[in-house]
Amino acid sequence: MPILKHAKKKLKQDKKRTAENKKFKVAFKKLVKKAKEVRTPEAVSEAFSSVDKAAKKNVLPKNRAARIKSSLAKSVAAPVKAVVAPIKAKAKKAKALVKKKAVVKKTSKK
Repeated sequence: MPILKHAKKKLKQDKKRTAENKKFKVAFKKLVKKAKEVRTPEAVSEAFSSVDKAAKKNVLPKNRAARIKSSLAKSVAAPVKAVVAPIKAKAKKAKALVKKKAVVKKTSKK
């Protein structure tokens, strides 16, 4: 047990942070497991958001979160298309917009 005042405070803080982090960790593990079993777009979406929250709170490293999401997407490939399709559509629009701007810049320089 800590003797010094600052060490006691640090112990209290650590216990509080550990409890908070454990909530995020348990939640994302449970939702990922459920998504792998159920394989519905809703379950996958919930799992993705819980993994993102855990990564945002630094409970998970960002690359590990990406790897978990990737493996989840591969394991439930068909239902995930419904979740990922809008994201891909936005990416395509963004690429097209960038190409348009590049063409406009090239033509305006001549």
